[in-house]
Formats: sequence, C-alpha cells, structure tokens
Amino acid sequence: MLNISKIPLNRTVDLSKFKAVRRVSQRKHNKHFNRFLIVFAIIFVIILFLPWTQNVQGSGFLTTLTPDQRPQTIQSQIPGRIEKWYVKEGDFVEKGDTILFISEIKNEYFDPMLVERTGQQIKAKAMSVTSYEQKVGALNNQIGALITERGLKLEQARNKLLQAILKVQSDSIDLEAAETNILIAQRQFDRTTQLESEGLKAVTDVEEKRLKLQETQAKLISQKNKLLASKNEVLNAQVEITRVQAEYTDKISKAQSDRSTAQASQFNSEAQVTKLENEFTNYSMRNDLYYIRAPQSGYINRAIQGGLGETFKEGDRLVGIMPAKYDMAVETFVEPIDLPLMHIGEKVRIQFDGWPVIIFSGWPNVSYGTYGGKVVAIETFISDNGKYRILLAPDPDDHPWPQDLRVGSGAQTIALLEDVPIWFELWRQLNGFPPNYYQPQNDMAKAKKK
Repeated sequence: MLNISKIPLNRTVDLSKFKAVRRVSQRKHNKHFNRFLIVFAIIFVIILFLPWTQNVQGSGFLTTLTPDQRPQTIQSQIPGRIEKWYVKEGDFVEKGDTILFISEIKNEYFDPMLVERTGQQIKAKAMSVTSYEQKVGALNNQIGALITERGLKLEQARNKLLQAILKVQSDSIDLEAAETNILIAQRQFDRTTQLESEGLKAVTDVEEKRLKLQETQAKLISQKNKLLASKNEVLNAQVEITRVQAEYTDKISKAQSDRSTAQASQFNSEAQVTKLENEFTNYSMRNDLYYIRAPQSGYINRAIQGGLGETFKEGDRLVGIMPAKYDMAVETFVEPIDLPLMHIGEKVRIQFDGWPVIIFSGWPNVSYGTYGGKVVAIETFISDNGKYRILLAPDPDDHPWPQDLRVGSGAQTIALLEDVPIWFELWRQLNGFPPNYYQPQNDMAKAKKK
C-alpha cells in the first residue's frame, strides 16, 4: 500500500497488523543503500576532477628502423637457370657467401671461352693501334723531311734567281757599253769617210773604220741576245721556284693525307679496343653474376625459386633473407584527424601482440606490460588504408623492448597528449570532438625565438 495521499493512513489505520508492512518497515537496508549511493556520488564527483591523459590510438606492426635492415629478396640481374643450391632454408649466411649457382640461357653467351677470346681480340686490336701509331710517326718524319727539302730547294732556286737577276744587270751594263761603242765607231766611220772624201784619209782607213763599225754592231746584237737570255734565265728561275713549291706542296699534302688516314685508322682501332675492353669487363662481371651471393649477413627465410634446371628472368625473386642485425621499430597508422597531433619526438606507449598487458589509456603510469616509443618519422602522404603512417623507435629513457620480438608481429600504440580532467574527456567523447590541438614545448620555444 502506497502512502501518497495528503491524509496519511498510518494515522487513522493501524498498519502493523499487515504482514507486508511489518516486513518492510522493520528492515533498515534502505538506509545503507542510500548511504552507499551518497558515497558513490561523492567518489564519482571526485573522479571527474582527476587528471586524464588524452591519447591517440593506432594499430601497426613491428618493422626495422632503417630500410637496409628489413627482410628482403635477392634477385638475379641476368636471366638464367638454377644449377646448384649451396644453402637451405633457415641457414645463416655471411655477407658475400654463395647461395646458388646459375648458368646462362642466352645463346650469345654460351661460349665458355668468351672472356678469353675477347681478351685475345683486345690484344690484336692493341697491336693494330701500335702499328698505326708507328705509321703516323713515320709519316710525320717524312713530312718533316719534305719540308726541310722544300726549304733547301727553294733556297737553291732563289739563289739561281738572284744570279740571273745579277747577270741581267751585268748584261744590261754591257749592252749600254756596246751601244756607246757603236756610237763611237759610227762617229769615227763618219769622220774617216769625210776625211777620205777630202783626200785626207786613204780608202784603207775607211774600210778599217767600216769593219770596226760592223764588229761593234755585231757585238751590240750579241749583247742584246745575252741580255734577253739573262732575262729568260730570271723567268726560268721564277718558274723553278713556283715548280718547287707546287711539287713539294703536293708531296707534303699527300704525306699529310696518308697521315690523316693512318690516324683515322688508329682512332678507329682505339675505339674498337675500348669497345672490346667494355665487352670484356661486361663478360667478366656477367661471369661473376652466375654466383648469387648474400648482400648482407642474415638468415635464409624462403627459397622462392626451387629445384634444379628451373629458368627465370632478370629481376625475378630467387630467395628471401632476413638480416641478422637490425634495430626494431613499430610502424603504426593514425587517422587523418589525429595527424596534426603527432610530432617528431612524441612519446608513445606500445602494446605488443603476445605480451600480457593491463593498460589504462588515460593513466599510463598505472599501465602494465606497455613499452615506451618515440616518433622518428611521419609520412606526409596518406597510405592505401586511408591513414597516415608513423614510425616509432624505442624510447631510450624507458625500459628496453623484449628481445624475442620478431619483425612483422602486431602492435597497438597509444600516443599520449595533454592532461585534462576526466569530466572534460567524457564531454569531448560524448560530443565527438578531437583531442586538444597543441604544440610540444620545444616547438613552442622555437616559435617564440623566431
């Protein structure tokens, strides 16, 4: 019976005779429950004002800190066929150890003496280059000799020309003397003839003067012929100089042409030698590629290409290897809305799969089984899963990570942000707001300095 009327029944009616009333009114547990609710409410209010660390959670997996420490596959740079395996899966190999031997499948490399024969071709071409060098040297000597001989011949011809010029001058002087003599002889003949007509000279004297005049005239004609001959010798000497220059220019040009031909053949042979040396080096390096060696020390994980006689193309994966020495790291992914909250050097708590853990995301100090990490890299381009990739390294200020961790195992990460009251975090979660955006103290100090 409910006592909800303004006129209480217990004042007019005796309710103690009812069994139900006696059971309810005589028990005092409701008083304890009320006290419990009051205490719980007080504790709940106190808890609302306790500090809570905002965080960004993500999931990822274990990887290595540097790319060269991650699991890799070994490829062949050339196509080939598997001939022999030197290792098995799980073996440890040192850097440079032979993993398998392959053989050639291209017909242009089938010759087992290919490298030796190429070396012989290089020697033959090198001897050809030496021969051409000697020929070029001989032609250079020949050109030098021709140039020297041309100089001597030209000097000789110039001397002859000078002699001819001097002879012309001498003959010219003799001609002038002969012309003077004929004038004198003519005057003497004229006087003698006049004197003979006057009877003062005999006819014999006139005949003598006439004979002398004729002799002088003959000498004048002879001297003119000598002068013409001397001038002709000058012309011949000039022609000889031109002929010598033309002759030796032709000889020297021919020798220079032969030298250029020899040099062209020499350069061609040198180019062929260089090409053969390149092929020799390529063939030697190709022979080294028949042995697939370990790029670094590690464990053979898996033989991707198996069996003997199996062929493959260049670039095909042959075997997988895990480096022996590596620095562990965690590769985690966060939502785009949380990316501005992540900074280089940010502290992160990590939970590894397979390790017992009791975690309180807002109270990292009371968590158990988590390990410290530090953000070392933040990807600026979104990944295929719609999240941003972040790389975490072990925190040097925290206890070390377990030694039995293996690359590829899962991990859960919690990035610790600002400390806020619990009531504020509940209010943020109910409204779907992101955590508080902030900058680390180091970045804020740098910003103030700027």
